[in-house]
Amino acid sequence: MAKKNLGEMSFLDHLEELRWLLVRSTIAICIMAFVTYFISDYLFDEIILGPTRPSFFTYVWFCDLSHQLGFADSICITKLNFIIQNTEMEGQVNIFVWMCILAGFILSFPYILYELWKFISPALYEKERKNAKLFIFTSSLLFFCGVVFGYYIVIPMSVNFVATFSISEMVVNQFTIESYMGMVKTSILASGLFFELPIIIYFLTKLGLVTPGFLRKYWKYAVVIILIIAAIVTPPDVVSQTIVAIPMLIIYEISILISRIVYKNKLKENV
Repeated sequence: MAKKNLGEMSFLDHLEELRWLLVRSTIAICIMAFVTYFISDYLFDEIILGPTRPSFFTYVWFCDLSHQLGFADSICITKLNFIIQNTEMEGQVNIFVWMCILAGFILSFPYILYELWKFISPALYEKERKNAKLFIFTSSLLFFCGVVFGYYIVIPMSVNFVATFSISEMVVNQFTIESYMGMVKTSILASGLFFELPIIIYFLTKLGLVTPGFLRKYWKYAVVIILIIAAIVTPPDVVSQTIVAIPMLIIYEISILISRIVYKNKLKENV
């Protein structure tokens, strides 16, 4: 079907375009999920379950950092006192399928962005449409950085917190595989999408829904929210909370800067 201009497309045409966007994106996710099936042993043993072992990179790095800062072994993690168990007959099968789908979504994210760009590009100016490669590259890079941040920072800190927190010595930590995998999925996706904030702010500013003044006005509330999130997912020590909070604050500041640039360009165009 020939591509129509935005002004010529009806509401049903937009729905049809959106439908095919979702269909093609779903197919891409399924293909990449199928690919991960062939490395599923490594995916689960070394990657997904990696943060459950004290030898995980983040724990070793925190221990080295503790020594360098003169804190001795105060934030060294030598033991994670819990086990992960399956309590449902089809629990491991469901987990296997959904984690492969998650991996498929992450791996196919650049293609999903490409489909999204094709959908929104008719609403942009010609010079803006030429920035497709930059949009896809930047958005993908930010998303993957967020995934890495979630995997190496948020997940290990969350695992360490729940493993060491105890209301009584009589209580033994035996986590279900569903709860652990749910935490992994939430941490990775939330971090990846949060790192997309500069791109989201860019488009919201272009649409006139957000201004740099608005973002700066509510900066203190954003800081409080970020610090609360950092406090929840990290152990109760300042070093861990700071390591989690600083990148999130930087992302928010970058979003304000991008909004300011876009807003000034809009004002110049309207003059």
